[in-house]
Amino acid sequence: MKSPSPPLLVLVGPTASGKSEVAMGVAQRLRVEIVSGDSMQVYRGMDVGTAKPSPLERAAVPHHLLDLVDPREPFSVAAFKEEADRSIVEVHQRGNLPFLVGGSGLYIRAVVENYDLSPDETDASIRDKWRLAAQREGMAALHRKLGEVDPAAAARIHPNDLRRLVRALEVWERTGHPISEAVGRTGARGRLYDVLQMGLAWPREELYRRIDRRVDRMIAAGLVGEVERLAARGFGQVAGQALGYKEFLPSLRGEISLEEAAARLKQDTRRFAKRQLTWFRAQPEVHWIETGAAGWPEGVVEETVRLVAEKWPGMYNRG
Repeated sequence: MKSPSPPLLVLVGPTASGKSEVAMGVAQRLRVEIVSGDSMQVYRGMDVGTAKPSPLERAAVPHHLLDLVDPREPFSVAAFKEEADRSIVEVHQRGNLPFLVGGSGLYIRAVVENYDLSPDETDASIRDKWRLAAQREGMAALHRKLGEVDPAAAARIHPNDLRRLVRALEVWERTGHPISEAVGRTGARGRLYDVLQMGLAWPREELYRRIDRRVDRMIAAGLVGEVERLAARGFGQVAGQALGYKEFLPSLRGEISLEEAAARLKQDTRRFAKRQLTWFRAQPEVHWIETGAAGWPEGVVEETVRLVAEKWPGMYNRG
């Protein structure tokens, strides 16, 4: 029976898990258009460090939510959801299957769960209190506190991201609810889409090897030059904290060597991947595909196509 809600295929997983490779393989078998679920690929010029799809890949398969804003501009979860919903509607109008692919957990969940992201109230006095606490006790103390009151938020917020740590603690103190719940709730709105959500699972050591190789490829592809060009123009507060960029800024100032920056990026990426897995593993509807058992990448693509055929029989096959 056809679902009354329009279909949405979703692929999640940690950084370097091969989501883009699988998505391109699926696109050869099914009529899909890819909607980026990466919060940093929306920024123009941040190409190498975000592993943005190449011009050749974009020419082969339609991609959405890339290159929307300048790195000096802010871009929120609410803005992402608005753009994603608009793109998904357009993909359905063309008779294709929207394929949301990425590792930005909150952004993807906002679309899947149809979060209500209307603006929240703020309390400057509470915010200032936590900023003062960060100065006095250090940001690690704030991150530990957030881990006690909102483990889900602590898993996705970097311990050095002062702005988001303070915001999460402010929301918890002001409302009595974790920001992971309060940032957006489906409530009576209900979901917009009939979702099939999959995740890519790698053994941890293999994932870490993939991360190291990916960082090496990015550096060989010109990541340092990209960071230098963007830094000369100036980063906004959000883009300036992006993984792959903030690690090289100290080296450009002569504070550390390029080798030290590369080592930091590998370490930060492994930590980020661990937080991503914590977030996605907490989502009960994710169908995890063990990459080794399925066969990489052909077996993973085949499993994805099979699951789509089971859920929406005969709707999106090519040719």
